Amino acid sequence: MKRAAILPALACLLALTAAAPAASHTPASTAGTATAAGAQRDRQRPATLLDAVPRRGVLRVCTTGDYRPFSYRDPATGRYRGVDIDMARDLAKSLDATARYTPTTWGGLVGDLTSGRCDIGMGGVSITLARARSVYFSEPTRTDGKTPIVRCADQDKYRTLDQIDRPGTRVVVNPGGTNEQFARAHLKRATLTVHPDNTTIFDEIIAGRADVMMTDASETRYQAKIHPQLCAVHPDKPFTFSEKGYALPRGDDQFKAYVDQWVHLATHDGTYRKYEDAWMK
Repeated sequence: MKRAAILPALACLLALTAAAPAASHTPASTAGTATAAGAQRDRQRPATLLDAVPRRGVLRVCTTGDYRPFSYRDPATGRYRGVDIDMARDLAKSLDATARYTPTTWGGLVGDLTSGRCDIGMGGVSITLARARSVYFSEPTRTDGKTPIVRCADQDKYRTLDQIDRPGTRVVVNPGGTNEQFARAHLKRATLTVHPDNTTIFDEIIAGRADVMMTDASETRYQAKIHPQLCAVHPDKPFTFSEKGYALPRGDDQFKAYVDQWVHLATHDGTYRKYEDAWMK
């Protein structure tokens, strides 16, 4: 009789044990290792510049310093000035940081940004599909396009590409950027000279060593303003359509979204226009 009573009780106990959740058998040391590994993965994840710049307190800006009115480095003082230098200061301030300028060239701008030498490229940068394969671009700051600048006495001689692309016409261009790309794509008969210093290139036309430069209409307007001998040719109807914006590291969507919003506000609340007018008017 006693054996018969024990067997049902044992069966009941076994059923209850099978239904209960299994206890964890992970040793405490293994669990700690897993937590540490997760923390290490978090540290290795690439941080967005939206967080990194405020922590660092510095916004690293790649700029050529040779493209007035957008970015100009005074060779005597090393100080940067221009529309996009003012904008860089404002962007840095909005991120609780200060702007630090990294010299670059038009040919090296994209590489400097993708290699991590800087956080943003600023200074009259044209948005192109070739560049967009390697970097993000912000919302545009303005529209632009290539147009000629010549001695005022010659402004009726060089109004069209056909008039410019003739034997004997001396065209000067700065290296590495969209100006050189445009000239090489459209000029077959004119003489093309690459002048290495974009800050003195317009002196070549004034001195009579060159006849034409084709650059962005915004630059032709500014150079005609400071050099009475030079005239911008139909800057309101340039040969091409383009937009300017700021180059950003590809893949950092959070930083791009922030810069886009900042540009949108600056171009609609009068901030960008104020800085541009200070140079252009």
